[in-house]
Amino acid sequence: MRPDRLRLLAALALASFLILPLLPLAIWSFAHGWRFPDLLPQVWSLKAWSYALGPRSGVLQSLGVTTGIALATTILAALVGIPAGRALGQYRFRGKGLVTLLLLAPAFLPGIAVVFGLHGIFLRLGLVGTVPGVILAHLIPVLPYMVLVMAAVFSRLDPDFEAQARCLGATAWQTFRNVTLPAILPGLMTAALFAFLVSWSQYLLTLAIGGGRVQTLPLLLFGFSSAGRNDITGAIALLYILPGLLVILLTARQITGRGAALAIGLRP
Repeated sequence: MRPDRLRLLAALALASFLILPLLPLAIWSFAHGWRFPDLLPQVWSLKAWSYALGPRSGVLQSLGVTTGIALATTILAALVGIPAGRALGQYRFRGKGLVTLLLLAPAFLPGIAVVFGLHGIFLRLGLVGTVPGVILAHLIPVLPYMVLVMAAVFSRLDPDFEAQARCLGATAWQTFRNVTLPAILPGLMTAALFAFLVSWSQYLLTLAIGGGRVQTLPLLLFGFSSAGRNDITGAIALLYILPGLLVILLTARQITGRGAALAIGLRP
């Protein structure tokens, strides 16, 4: 079989793997009751969508809150992750292994232990039940992705390019904007994608630190799912995955396009 056909079949298989689990959610969102052993609902309705998009449900408000928290977390993670990734990727220093281990610790520790520890600290700081508190809490699971991806990116960046720019009279900001940033942009977009999606999907941290006052889509989705409202759950679930798909589409060109070639081909 020709390689192009193999790639097409692989792409179709991947698309099917990603889309098929969403079909029951789509059907439920338009169903007015769907009972076994019916293959499809007997009655179709737009009531779930009408409620989900209406002002009473709070879905659109929660969507805005969730998006704002994920964007703010991603920006803060980038501000920390770029210099930290550069330090880990380009320099050797005593305790580097320990720093890397500490960055990976949130992935190894039980989530419930991290949540209870943060809750006690944030309670004393007055951050429980606030959006800033939730954003800071989301940085705990997000920073490892950002820092480690940026460390890998900076490990492949030749510092001589920056040195040449500085020798030609460029300031530190001009060097970063015109030399460093274009080179690290594909990796930065990849790290930002991970950061956004990790923050977007947080439930336990948001529930504990937000104290029920910060209502994000995961909390709302879990509430309707627990109440047995499968139709509204399906509608909210489809809205829930939409921003993630948009972020992937917007960053795909930067990750896989010309910028990636620049990042890979920096060294002569």
